[in-house]
Amino acid sequence: MNVPIGALAVDLTLLSALRDKAGAASGLLKALGHPNRLLLLCLLVEQERSVGELEGLLGLRQANVSQQLAKLRAEGLVGARRVGKSVYYFIADPAARRVLMVLYDIYCGPEGSAHV
Repeated sequence: MNVPIGALAVDLTLLSALRDKAGAASGLLKALGHPNRLLLLCLLVEQERSVGELEGLLGLRQANVSQQLAKLRAEGLVGARRVGKSVYYFIADPAARRVLMVLYDIYCGPEGSAHV
């Protein structure tokens, strides 16, 4: 196949950008790959929540919830805001929110119950 030199340069530039984006997507999918982190994120798609609320909803110990939230914060997927003594967590990454909304629609929404 004959490829013009200019087209090859554009393709190499595009390939470099795609590699960067693939790395970011891979990081997001890795974070979503842990069941407890995915559950936390699914609950945060609905609304922001405190650690205590997440602990009660998931039936996990506070230490486990906090550990998973810390990992998600380090990845930049969730953010937090303090109100008095409570800390509320929310989805901070717009790309993560979009992916989670699709997963939520497929698996958690009214129509998603048929897929589970």
